[in-house]
Amino acid sequence: MRLLFLAVLRRHTGNAVTAQRVRDHLEAAGHECILRDAFDFESPSEIANFIKAESLEAALALHLYRGGRLLRGHGIPFGVIFGGTDLNEDVNQGEKNKVMGKVLEEARFAVAFTESMKETAQTQWPHAKGKIFVQSQGISTVPNAAFNWNSFLRRSEINQSADHLHVFLLICGLRRVKDPLYLVDAFSEWHQEEPSVYMMIVGPEVDPVFTREVEAKVKRTPGVRLMGEMAQEDLHAVVKNCFAVVNSSVSEGMSAAILEAMDLEVPVLARNIPGNAAVVTHEVTGLLFSDPQDLQHRKATSDAGISGI
Repeated sequence: MRLLFLAVLRRHTGNAVTAQRVRDHLEAAGHECILRDAFDFESPSEIANFIKAESLEAALALHLYRGGRLLRGHGIPFGVIFGGTDLNEDVNQGEKNKVMGKVLEEARFAVAFTESMKETAQTQWPHAKGKIFVQSQGISTVPNAAFNWNSFLRRSEINQSADHLHVFLLICGLRRVKDPLYLVDAFSEWHQEEPSVYMMIVGPEVDPVFTREVEAKVKRTPGVRLMGEMAQEDLHAVVKNCFAVVNSSVSEGMSAAILEAMDLEVPVLARNIPGNAAVVTHEVTGLLFSDPQDLQHRKATSDAGISGI
């Protein structure tokens, strides 16, 4: 089958990585999958022309609003995969909510990464109950064996022995929903108490205005570093070498960074939001925190110091 797959393809961000994996899976199953960025199309009529020109037989969208809304009314069967911001953010905007409900009326099926995502969708759009299915994300990690951790630390202007460092890594595209500044002050205070502690934010610029805000904050904050986007294999090597991976997002579908950290057997500290709580079992597969003060309290009350976090 020849099909169109619409997704938001910001480089090295969660949806882009997920889209590549889904495409690989579809092609391994014998389908011809044309992956395109939803932002390449300004209207449904452009999609209609593309479907006709490419003789497409079916379609799939990753993100109910950004991708799904473009697939209605073209006479080919399609399905949707919930992304995260569609259910956590867009659902609260009246017109977008209405459009997404219409998309689900026409879609043959919808895929949620977690039971909580499925429940949210069914509550919002009861008419779609029979067509929403849960399928957790699959991930793979391939750290670059030639990656030099010490050189990376020097580029990050961390001039300490790697043997005694405790680098807490936050991986995200720089946009407000990822809230990368949420823990900056807490980690800076910790760094001033224990100089071996650093927080490192790694990820591509997504929102240029917000990126400037992040850069300015990090520049004046001791113990916090900001690095740009990296090749996936290098990023996995950084994860493998760090002390723990941190997630401070306002909302998540299912964080690929958390799953990859778990696969690499690296501890996880995650903000207690539904998307993270569906993946992290508190004090079993990671730690969930409610706010920066909660994280500081765990540090202060732990007899084991850093290792107790």
